Amino acid sequence: MKSCRTAVLCGLGRAVPERVVGNDELERRLETTAEWIERRTGIRRRHRVAAGQSTSDLAVAAATPALRSAGIDGGGADAVVLATTTPDRLCPATAPEVARRLGLGTVPAFDVSAACAGFVYGLATATGLIGAGIAERVLLVAAETYSAIVDPRDRTNAAIFGDGAGAVVLRAGEPGEPGAVGPFDLGSDGAGGDLIKVEAGGARQRSSGRPASPGEEFFTMDGRSVYRQAVERMSASSRGVLGRAGLSCAEVDRLVPHQANLRIIESVAGHLGIPADRCVSNIAEVGNTAAASIPIALADAAVAGQLEQGHRVLLTAFGGGLAWGSCLLTWPKLEVCHD
Repeated sequence: MKSCRTAVLCGLGRAVPERVVGNDELERRLETTAEWIERRTGIRRRHRVAAGQSTSDLAVAAATPALRSAGIDGGGADAVVLATTTPDRLCPATAPEVARRLGLGTVPAFDVSAACAGFVYGLATATGLIGAGIAERVLLVAAETYSAIVDPRDRTNAAIFGDGAGAVVLRAGEPGEPGAVGPFDLGSDGAGGDLIKVEAGGARQRSSGRPASPGEEFFTMDGRSVYRQAVERMSASSRGVLGRAGLSCAEVDRLVPHQANLRIIESVAGHLGIPADRCVSNIAEVGNTAAASIPIALADAAVAGQLEQGHRVLLTAFGGGLAWGSCLLTWPKLEVCHD
């Protein structure tokens, strides 16, 4: 009997803007202290794009080393999926521009919008394209410029979010291979849609006949409710995907959660009973990069030697929508390339 096709991870890259914004830079503007920010979020610094730099720029910067890591520098991807909440424009999608700039020609390219859960949703989408025989290799990029949608005077959110991008290349393979992705657990709850939002700019606000109120163009979040939902949803989703795989939490070698803030990361690991030394976190150095946080964390962990061939890796994320998702993969032998 012929084996089922699935997606296999074969390339990885990441990119962050050159500009580093430390907590000390935010102290006066946000009327707080560097120590308070780090104590509350676990973040010491984050990266911010330069004037005129956009999501597509970061996406190309992360995708280029990912393609090189996969051994297909200069082409070879049959489709491009871009996970982002901060597209260059509302229309058209940003992915076709990324494909063009990478020299990938007229391959199918589209955006996925699932906020901070976007990378896991993108993985599921790319796996579906490969499983259906539509593509042999898919470039999945998660790129965000939250500095464009966060009020720089917002004492809470301006300290949390950073800009960045991560990218993976997936090829067709078999479920038992190192690098094989899956199973997945995905979910959403639109009843919580107002907990994480940008009110202005969409069809609802524009069709209302009223101009946007001051501040509605910025990202807002109900931090307390989001904290509770994030911990509950990521923990339950993680258990769900492990159940589908017939594994226990004790058999997870590395947990790579969405890097929302350090308290959420530690709470999810605690709920799952996964020790701190098996939990990957780079939030102190890059902040919350939304959909890009998991692939950036994977790249940093791989470079640091925290991910070894054969490790069972659990990915889990939560974001606006509300949307959440988890998946498993077996870590392959992989070289992370840098520009």
